[in-house]
Amino acid sequence: MTQCNSQLSFGLLHRKQIVGAFDGGDISSDGGVMLVAEADDALGLTRKLSAVLSDQRQPGKVRHWVDDLIRQRVYQITQGYEDCNDADDLRHDAMFKTAIGRLPASGHDLASQPTLSRFENSVRPCQLLAMARVLLEVFLKQYASAAPERIILDFDATDDETHGQQQFAEFHGFYDEHCYLPLIVTAKVDEGPKELVAAILRPGGSHASSNALSVLKRLVAAIRIRWPQVQILLRADASFAIPDIYDWCEDNDVEYLIGLAQNSVLLRLVEPHLAAARVELEQTATKVRNLHEALYAADSWSHSRRVLMKAEVTEKGDNPRFVVTSLVGGDAETLYDLYAQRGEMENRIKELKNDLQMDRTSCHRFVANQFRVLLHATAFVLLSFMRKLLAGTRLANAQVGTLQRHLLKLGVLVKETCRRVRLSFASHCPVQGLWVLLLRRIRAAAI
Repeated sequence: MTQCNSQLSFGLLHRKQIVGAFDGGDISSDGGVMLVAEADDALGLTRKLSAVLSDQRQPGKVRHWVDDLIRQRVYQITQGYEDCNDADDLRHDAMFKTAIGRLPASGHDLASQPTLSRFENSVRPCQLLAMARVLLEVFLKQYASAAPERIILDFDATDDETHGQQQFAEFHGFYDEHCYLPLIVTAKVDEGPKELVAAILRPGGSHASSNALSVLKRLVAAIRIRWPQVQILLRADASFAIPDIYDWCEDNDVEYLIGLAQNSVLLRLVEPHLAAARVELEQTATKVRNLHEALYAADSWSHSRRVLMKAEVTEKGDNPRFVVTSLVGGDAETLYDLYAQRGEMENRIKELKNDLQMDRTSCHRFVANQFRVLLHATAFVLLSFMRKLLAGTRLANAQVGTLQRHLLKLGVLVKETCRRVRLSFASHCPVQGLWVLLLRRIRAAAI
């Protein structure tokens, strides 16, 4: 390991010189990786993922097994090290070695960046599908104790800007950049949190709805095998407003709330309600928002469908919105508000991109980049599981970045003796109570 032995000077304190050096030994800034490892053990997540990745290497020459490589990469991502190059330093880190199952001082170092990069480029497309099924299986098993009444599936697309010669990176006019176009799907069980169930990398020139129906079919089939009677509701924006999705949902008892793009017919239908809202705005000088509904059939539709119409007028002008739904019960305002709750999906995408850097898809091969997306999705699932178990605490609704800063990035001194590995955290750590509580809850929630 390369070390910097230069002495650092920070001036004087009461006539005593303050000096420093990077010579403290086995001190890690990532004590929280042990909580991540406990969550992983409780879910069996990386163990199940490694089981679907066959290892073609000669056993006698292998030092880093597949499950070690997956855990190393995923655990580093949870701690904020999304770049594979970071492994060249972190492979010596006492906490990462301990979390992955190697003794911190006497155990072999972890894999280097070249080893991890070769691993990422060795995965085959059929294995990626198997990994996607594992993520869904782990989600479903967390709710095995009781059948839910309703599951809401939120579909959304996002951009993943590219800066090189990545396969299938294409220009996308809406985002005005060369990119990939990942499909992200979250699921909400009854009143629970939104949880990631699918992350599919797609070429940058794809339509937002590309492959959405095939993913929906896979998810619904798996859910119905476990809970045949559960109500499934699909929510998505206007990018997913295509007849194939409507027709399949109606034929397979899946309800939907999907945004509709404005057109001349819809605007004509909502115009009387907008006119009334303008009059009300003049009288009250405050924003007016009224919900109405109508039957509407586009030329490409096989029959008329219920369309919710938001007639909103503000000082800046008209703001009409439209949502098509298969739901029969419920008034227009209640259903539109239910649709609007899909906005929370944006926060999950921000966590994936801003906190876990899911868009670090810089490999040349498309398959390798999809594998990276699944590794980042795995890290997100682990942190979401921990956040769910923090219910009732001040971090119950924390963003992933907040969990990293307040719960996981803890300094720790690691000492290995002949009898034990001792982790010495700061005596005045402000989250020590949360650690004790979370560790207990993680072990109780093991599936």
